[in-house]
Amino acid sequence: MPFSYVVQQGDTLYRIGRRYALSVPALLAANPQISEPNYLVPGQVLNIPDRATHKYVIQSGDTFYYIARRFNIDFNDLIAANPGIDPRQLRVGQTIVLPPSRGMSIVQTDAPYGYAEMMEDLELLQQRYPFLEVVVIGYSVMGKPIPAVKIGGGRKKVHYNGSFHANEWITTPLLMKFMEEYSSAYAAGGSIRGRNAEELFEQASLWIVPMVNPDGVELVQEGVSPQHPYYRELLQWNNGSYDFTGWKANIRGVDLNDQFPAFWEVEKERREVPGPGPRDYPGTAPLTEPEAIAMAQFTRNNDFRLVIAFHTQGREIYWNYRDLEPPESEEIAERFARLSGYRPVKLTGSDAGYKDWFILEFRRPGFTVEAGQGINPLPVSQFPQIYNEVIGILLEGLVV
Repeated sequence: MPFSYVVQQGDTLYRIGRRYALSVPALLAANPQISEPNYLVPGQVLNIPDRATHKYVIQSGDTFYYIARRFNIDFNDLIAANPGIDPRQLRVGQTIVLPPSRGMSIVQTDAPYGYAEMMEDLELLQQRYPFLEVVVIGYSVMGKPIPAVKIGGGRKKVHYNGSFHANEWITTPLLMKFMEEYSSAYAAGGSIRGRNAEELFEQASLWIVPMVNPDGVELVQEGVSPQHPYYRELLQWNNGSYDFTGWKANIRGVDLNDQFPAFWEVEKERREVPGPGPRDYPGTAPLTEPEAIAMAQFTRNNDFRLVIAFHTQGREIYWNYRDLEPPESEEIAERFARLSGYRPVKLTGSDAGYKDWFILEFRRPGFTVEAGQGINPLPVSQFPQIYNEVIGILLEGLVV
């Protein structure tokens, strides 16, 4: 049955078409009022036409793997339902059969994972696991909503975040996959890595911000085009290079993990970075960037017992800040180390980070986990190893 859809921030006809298994021409035909197909306005109302629920028209960039993930269909079921089609030679406009869904993993971790994938997966996860609570804590410079997800109902509040730094985006699927595994175990009344999921759920309320820096992640993964509002500035800040894989900052060239009011002036002097760029520029003052402001307000509005910021790389755990951390922080770091094989490090000569500010302001345990080893952005081929290393930390953080 046809229905109306209200355009959200970040929507494109292509992404809406993928969501509802419709081609862009089909959407345009149903919406003659659209004068500029490349620009949708939030709040605009579109007509979503009816379609045969068992058919799908191949669009540019489609693979069977992506289609299976998008429609929550087992990959082998999709292959079996289309015996005359070679999945390695899909053609745009080709029609395939979508078999009934028997369920599969939502969060896929063998390809680059960006903002669009995260937002799609959050929608699917919330549909499958209605006990997940998703809220928007703020917006990026480019207006992207920054979601936070709550799982659990215990009195103890815990917070994890990822992708403060743009080229450390692999921390987002780490948190998303954990969220999916934990939710699945709880829904089934089972366990996750030997821990009773129901007990964890009742003990702690976990709030996850999977991607603090969505604009930066998009820049690292997709580059920049002349249509980008910061096109000239970004090229200038990146020394004229179109290769943004080394970019850590937000879209205005400010390092979000140098933005917090924890001896910010000392960090600014130490960095000696004069202006916007790929990394290490702390901005003109603490909390000037909307992403950092959102994280600070979100943290102040909650009574977190413990926070962990996931970064890459180095296989290290930073647990202290200017001797202001509580006595149990070092012992918790040792527990994390035993579970992960990572090295606990008493860090010096670093200020203005999220973990630093949390310890300074709240005097509670705060940690930075540098996951994996190598050169950022770490390749997705490392994901299984990194996930197996950090999942013990993710679980232990709920019980310490």
